[in-house]
Amino acid sequence: MTTKNSDHVQSGQDTAESRRTFMRSVAAGTVGAGLSLGFNAASYAKVKDANDRVRVAVVGLRGMGWGHVQGYAGLENVEVAALCDVDENISAKRVKEMEEMGLPRPETHHDLRRVLDDPTIDAISVATPNHWHALAGFWAVQAGKHATLEKPGTHNYFEGQQLIKAAKRYDRLIQHHAERRTFKGYKAAMKFLHEGGLGEVYLAKGMCYKWRNTIKRKGPEPVPAGVHYDLWLGPAPKREFTRNRFHYNWHWHWDYGNGDIGNQGAHQVDIARWGLGVTLPTKISSMGGHFMFDDDQETPNTQMALFEFPSEQGGGDKKKIMQFEVRHWATNHEGGLGKGAGNNIGNLFYGSKGYMVIDGGGNWRTYMGKGREPGPSGSGGGNMFRNFVEAIRANDRSIMEGDIVEGHRSCALIHMANTSYRLGRTLDFDPGTERYIGDEEANAMLTRNYRSPYVIPEKF
Repeated sequence: MTTKNSDHVQSGQDTAESRRTFMRSVAAGTVGAGLSLGFNAASYAKVKDANDRVRVAVVGLRGMGWGHVQGYAGLENVEVAALCDVDENISAKRVKEMEEMGLPRPETHHDLRRVLDDPTIDAISVATPNHWHALAGFWAVQAGKHATLEKPGTHNYFEGQQLIKAAKRYDRLIQHHAERRTFKGYKAAMKFLHEGGLGEVYLAKGMCYKWRNTIKRKGPEPVPAGVHYDLWLGPAPKREFTRNRFHYNWHWHWDYGNGDIGNQGAHQVDIARWGLGVTLPTKISSMGGHFMFDDDQETPNTQMALFEFPSEQGGGDKKKIMQFEVRHWATNHEGGLGKGAGNNIGNLFYGSKGYMVIDGGGNWRTYMGKGREPGPSGSGGGNMFRNFVEAIRANDRSIMEGDIVEGHRSCALIHMANTSYRLGRTLDFDPGTERYIGDEEANAMLTRNYRSPYVIPEKF
């Protein structure tokens, strides 16, 4: 997850304790009801000594989750003590790989609730499909654990609101695992922008141009042996098992994923908002479609979204504009990004003095004035896993990069764009009330219908 260790800026041509316990019976198949309704046990606070071992459970192991295991394995005095995946075949594979790496054999579970019932687990690291991220985080803090949630940390707007409340209520850390927040290159670029290096920054663009071939059509089939499919569905509606609703291709179904703007794009949306220095927009417009293919994909493979943010001074035309674009096939290399590769991933910022290009690894460069002369540039990686563990040891939210408050604001843009796309119209939003203005159909899409017992409650 880390990139180059350099951290330079060039000029000119250079380029407890008492643990929260379950309050309802742990009858088979019903234990989740206790979690989703909340606990009555007293809250606790635990300040860990800097030398204490931090025991982490990784939840979701097929793709990004294995990167989480490797990330923690490289940290001193941190143990991946448990693995959890609804596909027991993957869990068995990961245990073998951990043993081959010389790591302690972890406990294994297919049900997250069994992980949370373990008083020795300090935190969970969630890399499940998107529709499980927020529920896992909510249950974790209720159970007295900290949580880091893969991007996007939420599947809808309501979930971000509830995670912010839960982190405060249960006094636990919830991190939005958009790891670029820890990269020295991105931090230097943001510092340059916020200190006026580009002058008045009025437009930011995020790009996700990835070659995405058809997923074809795949009909219902029996659930594979070792897969706990009802658990995989969790809060989503009950549907028959198909390969296109399972490993990876879940990204392209609204019940589980958020399309590519919420997949790869979650990073670039976050960077664009960070660079502009804005929170929530007042106007959202998104359009696109699913071009070329006749297959099972529901989300667009080409999508354009525009967000308008109000002027800090109030009134006038000095607004901030953010643009995000998904392309799935042949495209150019905007800003010189992605040359020599099939994908074009990154951000562009435009200001009164010039423009900035940042690639997906935090390498940035600027072009100044009418002549577009090369200006300041920089690079440098980071480690989100280390930052999360340091925040746990210090019990200090202020040192944690990607706190859920910031995470919610960035994820909100993803959900707003998808709502505009699905409804086929521009939306007006009131950041004060956190509601769409005069559009109850859009307001209904701020949340979802949760399948019991996999429910994030409105009140807790």
